[in-house]
Amino acid sequence: MLRLSLLPALLVLLLPLSVQAADGDKGAWTEPPEGDADYALQGEYLGSIIDDHCCCQPVGLQVVALGDGEFQAVEYLGGLPGYGWPIDGKRLKLAGTREGDTLTLTGESQQITIKNGHSIIRRIGDYERVVGNASFVERESGTLGACPPCGAIVLFDGSNTDRLKNGQIVDGLLKEGFETKDAYSDFHLHLEFRLPYMPKARGQGRANSGVYLQSRYEVQILDSFGLDGEFNECGALYRERKPDLNMCLPPLAWQTYDIWFRQARFDADGKKIEDAHLTAWLNGVPVQNDLDVPTPTGGGKRVGEKPFPLPTKFQNHNNPVRFRNMWIVSYDEPVSADAGQKVAQR
Repeated sequence: MLRLSLLPALLVLLLPLSVQAADGDKGAWTEPPEGDADYALQGEYLGSIIDDHCCCQPVGLQVVALGDGEFQAVEYLGGLPGYGWPIDGKRLKLAGTREGDTLTLTGESQQITIKNGHSIIRRIGDYERVVGNASFVERESGTLGACPPCGAIVLFDGSNTDRLKNGQIVDGLLKEGFETKDAYSDFHLHLEFRLPYMPKARGQGRANSGVYLQSRYEVQILDSFGLDGEFNECGALYRERKPDLNMCLPPLAWQTYDIWFRQARFDADGKKIEDAHLTAWLNGVPVQNDLDVPTPTGGGKRVGEKPFPLPTKFQNHNNPVRFRNMWIVSYDEPVSADAGQKVAQR
């Protein structure tokens, strides 16, 4: 098995992997399920293929388990997203079923057979032939385990939740459904999250959470592995702008967000004169770059934009998403959440 870094230029300190007990009775696992043959086949594969012009090209596969031996997959000519595949590159969708320990996927012009971490790629049609192969890989974000810089405020390092409201630690990890006690205006937020394995869930029910910057602007968390990267999927500014690239890794892999945020500006009369602004990296790759945010998103619309910061919230959508290694660099003096609420009530 090959392990790849998504951002090799960054030096990172890897944290020990800590996992939580499975929630399999609810269709969600927070650690690899024992004896699940579907889980063993799900993931990313990297190799090479002979293309239509008889040239050897890198190829990547993302294989998604849907439960009960059913799968869908995407073939990327050029590599994997964030690792060779061009944003406007060719994608081929496939679907198939597992029989024993062998998965067969079929698309419009390709058939892929996967067994024991190795895949054989065939061109089908008038003249069936083997055109390539790919092997299972595990990729890691280049910002995984990033140490808090000097002056950073550590929100969670596994030891306590003193800087969080409603923070609950389960087996050393932070459970979804909490918020910062302080409110920050302009900041860089780093967090690491782990999506549960929910093969039978679909759409917004599949490992859903979100980062509500200042309780107003949601950067989505969702198991979007192998999907198209839409405006309600992981990396999106929720329902406002889809990610530039779908950089979601498979469920149960540790993933990272690095978000740089600048709050909206207001004049002395409380009139907004500049929109909020953000850049977001998902797994070390920019997915929202230098973006003006003219309005709150999703549930943040109820809060509205005002000339004061509010806490940042981490959504509880009743899916067991877990967090670790969270820190924030504040570019101005943070204020307590209570102080912000008092201003809001004036």
